[in-house]
Amino acid sequence: MVDHVLDNPIWESLRTRHRGIARMHGEVARYPAQIAPFLGVPHAGVDVRESLPELMEPGETTLLLGKEVPAVPEGFEAKQLAMLAQMVCLQPVPEVDGPHIIELGEAHRADVLELTALVYPHYFRPYTMQLGRYFGIYQDGRLAAIIGERMGTDDWREISAVCTHPDFLGRSYARRLLAMLGNDILARGQTPYLHVAQENQRAVDVYLRGGFTLRREIPFWSLRRHG
Repeated sequence: MVDHVLDNPIWESLRTRHRGIARMHGEVARYPAQIAPFLGVPHAGVDVRESLPELMEPGETTLLLGKEVPAVPEGFEAKQLAMLAQMVCLQPVPEVDGPHIIELGEAHRADVLELTALVYPHYFRPYTMQLGRYFGIYQDGRLAAIIGERMGTDDWREISAVCTHPDFLGRSYARRLLAMLGNDILARGQTPYLHVAQENQRAVDVYLRGGFTLRREIPFWSLRRHG
């Protein structure tokens, strides 16, 4: 059976939507470290012995999504971290009332990095915003909540960095942003998807209320090069 493109989302994104920024060696591709910590391979049988030392620095950790990782050479360690929920939204949802949403750009990058360092620290890098469009809600002169696009292909677009400052929780800002961006992606002829830790029940509930359903559980791996 042929795999669905979302069964290997990092690789599919690096070879399509983000091929212009992908770093590649052999059959291994990764995002530049200042953009995202993700690495992809086309299948678990790929020989990565020559590619990994070229693409990863000593002491560096990258992250993978997929069924399993290839056999890694000496000096590298692969570990399964979790089984994430991969969710999709197949039809528009009602808009959620709330404050004005703006598209975020370079002028807002410092605010975005401050917020993500507080509530989304592991995956957001200094230039992650180069991956797609990002939107936010400001309240009282502060960035209260954000949402963005990350990986994807011509037909699929990943929603990511859905986060709210702790001072602004309980105001449905995440639901408002999710409905806006999900509906916009659908209107562009693409299908939104996302990944979430299954134990993060608060986030899972937001996504379920926002029209997302579980597509599959997908293994989440770390790959570390020893220093």
